[in-house]
Amino acid sequence: MTLAAFSQLTIKNKIRVLPFLTVTLVLALATTVETTVAARNERQPSVPKPNPSELEKFRWKVFTPSDGRFSVLMPGQPKVTSQTQRTFMGEINLQMFIAQPPRQEVAYVVTFNDFPHSYGQMANSEEVLKNAQEMALKTTKSNLLNQKTIRSSNGHPGREIEYINAGGKITRNRLYFAEGRLYQVMVITTKRQRNFLTKSITGFLNSFNVVLQK
Repeated sequence: MTLAAFSQLTIKNKIRVLPFLTVTLVLALATTVETTVAARNERQPSVPKPNPSELEKFRWKVFTPSDGRFSVLMPGQPKVTSQTQRTFMGEINLQMFIAQPPRQEVAYVVTFNDFPHSYGQMANSEEVLKNAQEMALKTTKSNLLNQKTIRSSNGHPGREIEYINAGGKITRNRLYFAEGRLYQVMVITTKRQRNFLTKSITGFLNSFNVVLQK
């Protein structure tokens, strides 16, 4: 084996690990969101059950991050959180945008991370999405409910998965791999709350758009 071939093989073996690192970062923050949703429910046991018609009347508006590379409808201004992970191929920065309407057991979340340029150029999109799905289920100890292949509005490959953890939290997650970036657009909620939020959940997920770089 030539030196060039060996180097290429080494890089390919290493980049298999990156989806794991990324999903670990995402789920570390997503777990925090799940905990908040659960705590909110426990702190307010006496709050009356929301009227279904009221749950669909939040003031939704288009949100675009500072880099302008995606847009999505959010119920109010999302909270922005970031975390950086150092890897053998450089730093991976995770950005998370979270909107949690008051008195509801739900969180609307968009996350993204840019992979190192070498990985973004070599990675197979289906492998990235498959690995992300597998690690999401494994890390959250969840059972898969549904899955399907999707594409973004401008043709980028994606995958939609729905899963439930041992605590009964249900996550509906759309993953996209576009221009070296992994996006996750998800709604985390409870079984009870989901029944009242069908339109909001679907509208949120359908509103997400990847904005192509010029």
